[in-house]
Amino acid sequence: MKRKTIRNHKDFITPRDCAMARCAFCVIKTKPAKIQGDARYGIVVSKKFFKLATLRNRAKRLLRDWIAFNEDLMIADLDYVFIANESVLESNRDCGRVEIKKAFEKISKQYGK
Repeated sequence: MKRKTIRNHKDFITPRDCAMARCAFCVIKTKPAKIQGDARYGIVVSKKFFKLATLRNRAKRLLRDWIAFNEDLMIADLDYVFIANESVLESNRDCGRVEIKKAFEKISKQYGK
């Protein structure tokens, strides 16, 4: 099942006390889901770090692949915001999947599930 994505700007804003995790390639912030039981995700790839559109698109493709692979670890009551950093382009598919899995596990521990 393909997850829905966050599209509105205001939905990307997360509270200060949210569960979050850092991995080698991104920061993952969470907030309570707008619709309970239906987790969504959003990806932030900044022009500050990725000057060319092709680099931004590649970073988003990699993150989407990693998220889809670890989708079963996402808590259904949370919305996720992934903020990419420069090192995402230096990674490969398998390494990224492992890092995202570790980050999801950290969030699960913080959230208490």
